[in-house]
Amino acid sequence: MSVHPTAIIDPSASLGENVEVGPFTIIGANVVIGDNCKIESHVVIKGPSQIGRDNHIFQFCSIGEDCQDKKYAGEPTRLVIGDNNVFREGCTVHRGTIQDQSLTQIGSHNLFMADAHVAHDCVIGDNNIFANNATLAGHVHVGDWVIIGGMTGVHQFCHIGSHSFCAAGCLLVKDLPPYVMAGGADMSTFGINSEGLKRRGFDSATISQIRRAYKVVYRQGHKVDEAVSILNDMANDTPPIKILADFIQHSARGILR
Repeated sequence: MSVHPTAIIDPSASLGENVEVGPFTIIGANVVIGDNCKIESHVVIKGPSQIGRDNHIFQFCSIGEDCQDKKYAGEPTRLVIGDNNVFREGCTVHRGTIQDQSLTQIGSHNLFMADAHVAHDCVIGDNNIFANNATLAGHVHVGDWVIIGGMTGVHQFCHIGSHSFCAAGCLLVKDLPPYVMAGGADMSTFGINSEGLKRRGFDSATISQIRRAYKVVYRQGHKVDEAVSILNDMANDTPPIKILADFIQHSARGILR
């Protein structure tokens, strides 16, 4: 373990093996940091927070701070972060609130570019990319392999499905279904994330069927419940379409359409 002499580590904090802590960093009470993490200079990490192994947190990040929800009254809510995440300069991540599950949770292998923000009670999966200044409001859920463009804001309680893509400079106020690409001034959809699916190992036949499913939802004039019924039938032969059908069926805010 390598801790710079100017860093301040609370006695109750627990640091794993081979953790590096840079100058003027503050690690507060009830923080657990896993093996091989690298914490650069001028980082503030507050608890209760649990951070997995092999994470890299760059300078000026604020991780595990009290949330900005005005209802928050100092309750000991938590932040849990998985492994192999990168938080670039100036990222902010807040703990949860008792109005939800008292937990903000981030999975593994995510990249948060400079100044990205994760608000209270967000739940984020694995292998996502949040470009510069991407901002998640409270209670947002993000699946796996999602890309959110720079300067994009996501409204509270929105859900973003796995393998979707949200372009830069957007405001997302409804749920973005799995596999779907969206963007533009009017925040409209423009097909499926076929290139991303290829990179993730989806075969051409499956991608073709997902494209057909997209047309069922967005191009053929079906009502939502009609589209879901058709998708469930398609899922008998192409199981990944079931993920899309279930997402749409259980959307509380309504899908971007």
